Amino acid sequence: MLRAAALVLWGLVVTGSATAQGPAATRSTAALMTVGRLHYDGGGDWYANPSSLPNLLEAIRTRTRLRVAAQEQVVTLRDDDLWNLPYVYMTGHGNVRLSEDDLVTLRRYLRQGGFLHADDNYGMDASFRREIARLFPGNELVEVPLDHPVYHLVYDFPKGLPKIHEHDKKPAQGFGIFLDRRLVVFYSYQTDLGDGWEDPEVHRDPAERRESALRMGVNLFAYAVGYGE
Repeated sequence: MLRAAALVLWGLVVTGSATAQGPAATRSTAALMTVGRLHYDGGGDWYANPSSLPNLLEAIRTRTRLRVAAQEQVVTLRDDDLWNLPYVYMTGHGNVRLSEDDLVTLRRYLRQGGFLHADDNYGMDASFRREIARLFPGNELVEVPLDHPVYHLVYDFPKGLPKIHEHDKKPAQGFGIFLDRRLVVFYSYQTDLGDGWEDPEVHRDPAERRESALRMGVNLFAYAVGYGE
């Protein structure tokens, strides 16, 4: 299980000693988790916000006990490396298309403990909802309740998802898909978290807004890997 493997890595970090010797110490030093950036088909700009994920990983590394890499890993649903990634992130402004084989793989990934975060960068909503409806027919996106751990695990968001960028004068909303009461897909809508994670000079957002985006990202990754369990 991906989530169980992530918990093992987290356990190595929490219990490891700076004076540890031998192979176990070498393994814990090398055990770095990262975010997978999903390279999907359909023509949408899956590569949007290039500075976002390195900045999020830096926030995770400096604000939690989790050992994470400095860079994300680009992955498709056909790559073997998918199974080493506890958290897969997708974003963009355009069309998303998942083949039947992609859907089979994504179902298996999520059922085995993986986590998908879809972040609408304004323009992805219609195609993402179309494709995700094919993933678990009958198990639709629902609004994630405000008492869910993703809003409280490391940082407290009593009002839910923070609003980073304005587009259609709609509130920021967090939608999700649950399997056996575990949140496996999180969809951040009408907020642009990834914009908030980018280098400050890209969008020139106020510092407090960018901080809110990073804090929410830390919560999401922490939840995905079982931080605090």
